[in-house]
Amino acid sequence: MDHPITFDRSAGIIEDKAQLHKHVLADYYRCLTDQVPFLPAVKSTMQEGYFRFGADTICYGQLSYKDAARSPLMQLADALEEVAVEAEAEGIKLPFNPSEVVENLRRERYAAHFRKEGQVFNEILRKAYYFLRPCLGVSVRRHLQKMRLRGWSEISFPAWPVDTTVERIHQKLLALSLEAQGVQRLPFIWFWPEGFMSCAIITHDVESSLGWGFCRRLMDLNESFEFRSSFQVVPENRYSISKSFLQDIEDRGFEVNIHDLNHDGRLYAERAEFLRRAKRINSYAREYDAAGFRSGVLYRNADWYDALEFSYDMSFPNVAHLDPQRGGCCTVMPYFIGKIVELPVTCTQDYTLFHILGNYSIDLWKKQIALIMKNHGLISLIVHPDYIQEQRAQATYKNLLSYLSDLRVKGSIWAPLPKDVAAWWRERSKMELVYEGGKWRIEGAGKERACIAYAARVGNTVTYSLER
Repeated sequence: MDHPITFDRSAGIIEDKAQLHKHVLADYYRCLTDQVPFLPAVKSTMQEGYFRFGADTICYGQLSYKDAARSPLMQLADALEEVAVEAEAEGIKLPFNPSEVVENLRRERYAAHFRKEGQVFNEILRKAYYFLRPCLGVSVRRHLQKMRLRGWSEISFPAWPVDTTVERIHQKLLALSLEAQGVQRLPFIWFWPEGFMSCAIITHDVESSLGWGFCRRLMDLNESFEFRSSFQVVPENRYSISKSFLQDIEDRGFEVNIHDLNHDGRLYAERAEFLRRAKRINSYAREYDAAGFRSGVLYRNADWYDALEFSYDMSFPNVAHLDPQRGGCCTVMPYFIGKIVELPVTCTQDYTLFHILGNYSIDLWKKQIALIMKNHGLISLIVHPDYIQEQRAQATYKNLLSYLSDLRVKGSIWAPLPKDVAAWWRERSKMELVYEGGKWRIEGAGKERACIAYAARVGNTVTYSLER
């Protein structure tokens, strides 16, 4: 461990013991709650901010014993030094609420100031940009976007090019639990069906009539590598959507989703207008029988998602240094925002790779995929039919498809449609582990595809193994 655990019999317990960690370890691992002996954190009135949980993990929330830092660049307190095992209460006492910390990251609450700072000026710039956008060529847009994104490489948190803070928090908590119980390993329900190590989805946001006209060619290209993907269509003002073409997409084994309302960058600009647009978006979802949603330009506000009527969303980037809305959900796993399954965008978009970074190799994608697979997460890619038509870009995409195909042949990745990932994550969230007759089994819908895995402690983290 980074720091030894000490015993503390004097600390009091304030919050309801039953509620803690049910939404953290039990939901993440689908393990038994009574195997996780954590005690509730004391309610805190300290300043919310940044702190560490071990040397390699930055958190955002409230500490019970001191103010947290206002910036991740400041000297950060290490909460792991304050963790204590209470012998009489038979549990581990934490100096923060892990449920709150994880939600702060997944919902980007730590990044709320990005939306507030210069809000009026940024709104003026955004309106002007989207008013002029139809007249701007890619080269002009690229220049303006590079100016807007200056300094992105100096952002220290979240970590570029993939941030796995949420994964490390869960691993550290589980390691503490195993150490406190004096056991070597803990059973849980594996993250993916049929023992796959990771999952990969390919998605296509159709932004213009030019991209709409290239969709058939893109389907042909995907089919040549035996991949199926989803197409997110803009229902208003961008291009004319043929119902017969939507049916053709689905008949070929692909998926149709909703992409914003009109892609003008103002979906989340104002609450009342968002609610008006959400009603229209929901009506298009019913009309197109679409299960998934993605906002234009990956603008997002998790606190407003209750107005959307979708099975899943794909608008949260893992790390958003190169997006107009800074932040990132800091996880490579699907998660719930209310009733909606969030499938985070975990790899750099094709437009960003080609036109902002000027990179036409798949080296960055391969690096991101390797980091995601190391954490058994979701590889989520956005490739626009609008920006993949040029020969050099298309050659890069073919290299990516070939690389993913090799991983699939090796059995390393599950490559379903996004709706299948969301359906699996919803099923897994309701499965339970049962111990009977000297062995573990899984109960719940979809159990025939699920696998039992074991987490074993190694220092202040864990390793995973599947039951064969």
